[in-house]
Amino acid sequence: MPRCSTCGACSELAPPVLALSEVRFRWPGRTGFSLSLSNLTVDEGETVLLLGESGSGKSTLLSLICGTLLPVKGKVQVAGTDITTLSGGCRDRFRAEQIGVIFQQFNLLPFGTVADNILLPLQFAPERRKRAGDARAAAASLCRELGLPDEVFTAMARTLSVGQQQRVAVARALIGHPPLIIADEPTSALDANSQAAFLELLFQQTSAHGTSLLMVSHDPRLADRFDRVLRMEEIARIERVAA
Repeated sequence: MPRCSTCGACSELAPPVLALSEVRFRWPGRTGFSLSLSNLTVDEGETVLLLGESGSGKSTLLSLICGTLLPVKGKVQVAGTDITTLSGGCRDRFRAEQIGVIFQQFNLLPFGTVADNILLPLQFAPERRKRAGDARAAAASLCRELGLPDEVFTAMARTLSVGQQQRVAVARALIGHPPLIIADEPTSALDANSQAAFLELLFQQTSAHGTSLLMVSHDPRLADRFDRVLRMEEIARIERVAA
């Protein structure tokens, strides 16, 4: 159920942060496939786990949500804007402003400092930069909240442990309070204890700022930690198509 942005429980419902309706996408080529999805929503402040095996269309769906792919039909609304109506450049700017992404491989700049990596999205998102306030102080605060020692802030990303890189990737997604966080298999390389600790930190941060989280995984053991669990085979149809 959508939550009120003020109290989270009142009868005045906030609109979904993410809403897809009647979306259809087709990859070209002889080995292409089509993806069809009738409806998908993520409410304000909600944590949603999207489960699916390899080849189930998870990556394609994330690309449609982020606007790096466009459907052949349907609407993809993020924070009230149908991104399918935007030009390529406008979609890039909108994504930088409204969506924080945690990549499976983290995608940190190895020869940049931790501070450089966390602050990077703000270079392309002036409104998000304003929301961050004193951006460098906000980045340092996120690092502390995520359990990173102060000296890491000026260290090169390539010198960090995998666990530290993961936390920097979370801080980069959260900086400037984007309303939606997309996490693509961020716990796939972690053991069970590390997974639990990572998710606890992530949930603490998203809850503190009322941020919505859509996390993709193939691991059903994570399901109990989320407000809601969706399965790709239940919400989308994949068809192999000829050219």
